[in-house]
Parts: sequence; structure tokens; C-alpha cells
Amino acid sequence: MRTLDPNKALVIFSGGQDSSIALAWALDRFPAVETLGFDYGQRHAVELGARSIVRTELLNAFPHWAVKLGPDTLCDLAGFGRLSESAMTSLGEIAEAEDGLPNTFVPGRNLAFLVFAGALAYRCGAGVLVGGMCETDYSGYPDCREAALTAQIHALSLGMDADFRFEAPLMHMTKAQSWSLAEKLGGRRLVEIINEHSHTCYRGVRATRHPWGYGCGDCPACALREKGWAEYRQGLSET
Repeated sequence: MRTLDPNKALVIFSGGQDSSIALAWALDRFPAVETLGFDYGQRHAVELGARSIVRTELLNAFPHWAVKLGPDTLCDLAGFGRLSESAMTSLGEIAEAEDGLPNTFVPGRNLAFLVFAGALAYRCGAGVLVGGMCETDYSGYPDCREAALTAQIHALSLGMDADFRFEAPLMHMTKAQSWSLAEKLGGRRLVEIINEHSHTCYRGVRATRHPWGYGCGDCPACALREKGWAEYRQGLSET
């Protein structure tokens, strides 16, 4: 079996709220961290630009993390996006599909991300894969569930004969709890960076600023982020 470095983490980093918090979590725990993002033809491709901004802001605000943060890789998965066409990879109306899933669901997206992350981790020697997936406050995507991700990591470990470990620090947190985790990791400064610079809105709207960040205000991603921010702020006012 190939032995990978248990002190080196590769973070699947989209530029969204959850993956930004997961990146901060990894930087707080591991001596060496790299990031990996995917261009799969998502309609909110503005998140790809948010990735570099969030990384830069973290480097500037937290020098003790800056020395840990290594290279960033952007992987072109446009072909996968075309195969798994949905309202996330086209300009169709965002709605619930006949099977009850949101039509923004890109079938197998997180599973595919883990395959490519595993390939890069194998090459760079990172023993820990980190993601911002969550099955508590999420959009109903089955590949966000812990059981599915655990099974995929097991398959990767067998298929590559490597000792991968997977960490999803937000898996059982609400969005409000994830904001509290961000504050615990980096204080109000980290919360401000993620609120201002991360991107979540499925429509890719950056023209409208809300208390919880930028977005259209009515897509499922914006609704989750707004709800989580309101609950987080309510919790602060009660303490």
C-alpha cells in the first residue's frame, strides 16, 4: 500500500461558504495544505474567481496559515458537466424535479470530485482529503451524504492502494453552526472574509449585496445561506 502523509491535506475548494470554512479548518489543523477546484461548466462560474480571492484574503489576514498554504490546482471537468447536464450547468429554471430532487443536482458530482482529488493527492502525497460537504443543511443532493462519501473514499483507497482519510468538518452542522465554527477558527475577521468574498448563489449574482453576502436572494443556495446567517446572528445577540 502507498503510504501518504497524514499531516498533509488536500482541500476540495469551490470558493463557496462551506468549502472556505473547510479550508480554514484544514489550515488550523495541518502543517501543509493544498487546494483543488473544478470547472465543470457551472452557471455560477463566478465562484471560480472567488477561490483566488478567498485564498489571498486568508494569506493576508492570517500569516500563521499563509506558511502552510501550498499550491492551488484548477481541474477542467467541462465534459463531465455536459454529461450531467442540469440547471446547475445550463440556464434552465431552478426548480424541483419530478423525482423530488432539485434540478440543480449534478449526478455524481461530489463522487467525481473525490476521484480526481484522490488522483492529485496520490501524486502530491497528501493523506487527507477535506471537503465542505454537509448532510444537515443542504440542498437535498444524495452525494452530500456521509454514507455515500465514505463509500467512495473506501473505493479510492482500494483502487489506488493508498491510505486515504476523508474529513468533512461541516457534515453534521447547520449553516449557523458552520458560521460559529468560522468565528472559532479565525474570529470575526474570518467571518467577514467568507461573508464578503465567498460565493454561493447558483445564478452567479454578485451585483446585489445582502447582510449574508452576495446573491440573487431567491435560489436554494441563497435561501440556505440567508437562513444560516440569520440564525448565527440571532445566536450572537442572545449571548
